[in-house]
Amino acid sequence: MADLSLARGLDGTLSGLEKLGRESENARKVVCHHAHRNGLLSARVQRALASYAHRPAEWLVSMGVAPPTQDVIDLLGEAVYDSMFDDHREALLKCFSIWSGVQAGTFRTSQETIDILHDYPTNVAKLPQADAVVRAMWGAQQQLTSLDQDPDDAGARETWSRVFWGTNSMTSGCMRKRDAPSEEIPERTRADASQNPEPDIRLAPSGPPDDGKHLRQLALDLLASYIEAATQGPRDLRNPARAEVHGGLVSRAGREVIVALGSPELWCAEHGSHVTRVLVEGRVHIEWMSKQDHAIYQTYKDYGAGKAKLYSRILDEIPEAARDHEFSEAVKQLQKLSYNDDIFDSRIVDTRDSFAGVSLRSMAEESGLLDYYRQSYSLASGVAHGEWWSLETHAMERCRNVLHRGHLIPSMSLSAGGNVPLAKAWVDQLYALIWRSLEILQPDEEVWRAAFAWLEPDGSTDDSPGEGALSA
Repeated sequence: MADLSLARGLDGTLSGLEKLGRESENARKVVCHHAHRNGLLSARVQRALASYAHRPAEWLVSMGVAPPTQDVIDLLGEAVYDSMFDDHREALLKCFSIWSGVQAGTFRTSQETIDILHDYPTNVAKLPQADAVVRAMWGAQQQLTSLDQDPDDAGARETWSRVFWGTNSMTSGCMRKRDAPSEEIPERTRADASQNPEPDIRLAPSGPPDDGKHLRQLALDLLASYIEAATQGPRDLRNPARAEVHGGLVSRAGREVIVALGSPELWCAEHGSHVTRVLVEGRVHIEWMSKQDHAIYQTYKDYGAGKAKLYSRILDEIPEAARDHEFSEAVKQLQKLSYNDDIFDSRIVDTRDSFAGVSLRSMAEESGLLDYYRQSYSLASGVAHGEWWSLETHAMERCRNVLHRGHLIPSMSLSAGGNVPLAKAWVDQLYALIWRSLEILQPDEEVWRAAFAWLEPDGSTDDSPGEGALSA
């Protein structure tokens, strides 16, 4: 047998033994003899190997394929875990290729390296240094080996990998972090996980934290004061579009915040992303429109009316048999909101992405709010749109069964919620939106001062919101 074939066959892998056994029947006998003589093929190890059908070097074990028992699964899990997280075990496995090269007479290296490895692993004093040398040499050796590797060998290794992980997925179940009895004792496998088809979903605690109980009332008071300031006193009733758009955007944001503050489960980045988006959208819209001609407010309203017409047409495509009274009333309501003539269809449907023909990001940049958009809206949008980083963070968890190759599984725990700093940030952003709207609309000064007098301990208000107004 060629020295190179012998070295590659004794590389510590079943695939290597498979190739060695194909080239020499005598090699099979020698390998089995020494494996038994050195206690490497105990009954437990043989049962572990027998768990996998179509494995390489099947001649190592004479017994037939059988599902693994829990002790076998534990052995497999321990072997995989130690090879991943025990540096010395990893180095021992990788040293097989070096030892096989020495036995075959194909190993060549510097005298310095030989001095480090000649008594490895029995010389405890040199273990850390020797382990590092082995791992470094293994990487270089694998790269060189891959350059002239037989495509059939590579295919066989890939097939065995699929068999190994595929079998593990059937013989042992997924395991969650919460199933581990202790963080200090890493769980490796769980054979009976699939026996629990209806695991409970862990709910977030209900009820607002003590330091956040006042926030909903604060948001209600802010919105009520805004409405009072915006609707009292003289107004431009001949051209109300600007005040109407401001009122709609602020009211929408306030309502979202108030409802969310009533459900502490939403006080988290995952379930509260829509609140942040609404607040940023409202602020960017009123800021950008304030820098345009006043006609932009009517354009905004017309764009929405055209959308209502479009949606009513889409819903009207539903067959009569699938409609009920409430559905028909909803279609009629959308038709009314389009403000279209009953006889002449004059309402234009604008199919651009926005009423302004530019993106929200462009509006933010033109309004000097790009950092606000990037730091608040972008992340919230990533959550709302289900970008993978968000799904991985919030909706998935890592399987703790090392025999499952570290795949992700749907999480059985909901986000904790109750994040008071986030809830306070929503109220702060609502406050800033309200105040900026009033600055743009410039309602009667006495009216808005009276509406927000409750914010100041002495009953007065400043010309600007101030840093500490809401913390008082």
